[in-house]
Amino acid sequence: MLKKILIANRGEIAVRIINTAHEMGIQTVSIFSEFDKNSLFTRLSDESYYIGNSPASESYLKAESIIEIAKKTGCDGIHPGYGFLSERSFFAELCEKSGIKFIGPSHQAIDFLGSKTNAKKIAAETNVPTVPGTINPLKDYKEAEKIASEIGYPVLIKASAGGGGKGMRVVNNKDEMESLFRMAQNESKASFGDDKIFLEKYILNPRHIEFQILADEYGNVIHLGERECSMQRRLQKVIEETPSVKISETLRNKMGDCAIKLAKEAGYSNAGTIEFILDDKDNFYFLEMNTRLQVEHPITEMRTGIDLVKEQIKIAS
Repeated sequence: MLKKILIANRGEIAVRIINTAHEMGIQTVSIFSEFDKNSLFTRLSDESYYIGNSPASESYLKAESIIEIAKKTGCDGIHPGYGFLSERSFFAELCEKSGIKFIGPSHQAIDFLGSKTNAKKIAAETNVPTVPGTINPLKDYKEAEKIASEIGYPVLIKASAGGGGKGMRVVNNKDEMESLFRMAQNESKASFGDDKIFLEKYILNPRHIEFQILADEYGNVIHLGERECSMQRRLQKVIEETPSVKISETLRNKMGDCAIKLAKEAGYSNAGTIEFILDDKDNFYFLEMNTRLQVEHPITEMRTGIDLVKEQIKIAS
């Protein structure tokens, strides 16, 4: 079992991780920016260290500085929480090279599954349903126009490295394609440093269903049921509920089996979330995988009685 962990995050999730770690008898180290110097999480952790000025680029995204603090304080694990460095494969790799356990998936899994196009390839190879569209990144808007004419409008153009609704545009006809393609590409480049774009058939009035999984390093994978997050505003989730009132037990089993199959095929370990969209005929399609603990995880804990952070730490140990 890990003895001492650094929490590379702030606010609510830092408090959440600290509380579970202390229940497990694990010492905690927090880091804080100038803005957070008086925050609750700095007082709850056993030790707390200043990491930099308030902008994230000068504090919570300073990977090498975080590693140095972890080494200096004798930490044998780092929990990234969500956001910031939690889905940055280079940070997981930096932890591994420093002899510190990254409490999450391997850097290879983050690197591979963090790309929507790569994740779609795995889904297709394992016969997990995917939305009609491209798997490989598009060369330009002309190629996007060609494929859209084949599968039919409306279509959704998406950033391969995207998340949080960034780099996504609904294209209703050919006249909109060039401008919206460039907008999505520019937004993706600015937000993620990657301008690769792919295209999918736009599913009208879908439900957004995600499955929480837990996987160990020996190939064992389970799911803990679904969360429905169809209520959204500007592509951001507003309300999540579990169980979904729309999902029958038969459909739940089918979707859960697909989530497990995909995680096994990818060699995934630790906690993760596999997202699907569901149309009005109960056809479901793989959307993406989040290779981290999600903000919404507590409702799954309430339903199952399983502490996901505790399981993350146990798997990493």
